[in-house]
Amino acid sequence: MDPTRLLEQFLGGDAKTMLSQGSGMARQKLDAFSRVGGGVGGFAGGAAAGGLLGVLLGSKKVRKMAGGAVGYGGAAALAVLAYKAYQNWQQGKAAGTAPAATQADVAATEPQFLPDAAPAADGGPFELTLVRAMIGAAKADGHVDAAEQARLFEQVERMGLDAEAKGFVFDALGKPVEMAGLAAAVATPEQAAELYIASRLAIDPDHPAEKAYLEALAHRLKLPGDLVAHLNRQAEAGLAE
Repeated sequence: MDPTRLLEQFLGGDAKTMLSQGSGMARQKLDAFSRVGGGVGGFAGGAAAGGLLGVLLGSKKVRKMAGGAVGYGGAAALAVLAYKAYQNWQQGKAAGTAPAATQADVAATEPQFLPDAAPAADGGPFELTLVRAMIGAAKADGHVDAAEQARLFEQVERMGLDAEAKGFVFDALGKPVEMAGLAAAVATPEQAAELYIASRLAIDPDHPAEKAYLEALAHRLKLPGDLVAHLNRQAEAGLAE
């Protein structure tokens, strides 16, 4: 199983395996993502068009995902948004008026924010932790009942995943949310920020259960409250139409 490809297919992006093309520099990787996934056809447009995350969110009638920084493409969008939030927080800017990620931030994003920059705390691919996090967040309000789960399984069957990747997704969809396990898989502060961003993108927090989930996740990840505000700001800007 190629963890990066699975993450891209889950998101519905087009960049696929670019993050696994060796270490490289952040500029080279993120520029490549920008070229392939830029605009509405990237992370947001791709997810809305057919990625599993798009199915999860579409079933909840979440706002249309298009444009914004999320359009920079696939897994790279998670890195760009997490990095910009972290940067604004370190510079002491107010979350409510902090600048949103722009095209210029793509090349400036530091390599340690990329999903493949370091393994998860258990030594496994951190990309798989991000997939589990988004599935868990999407299920936070309890809307994924047996009928909905069956529909999601059908969508997975159409995604062309190999047997191992398909088994991983089925397992994640079938299990209850394990927030403690997600938090335990985080090895660095940058991973904590990225996991929170990924979870926030999978939630439209207008439901008390979803708000409570995000608050509990931030606590588990030991994220400072003002950093969480910046992460929420970037996630909202990244999903802006």
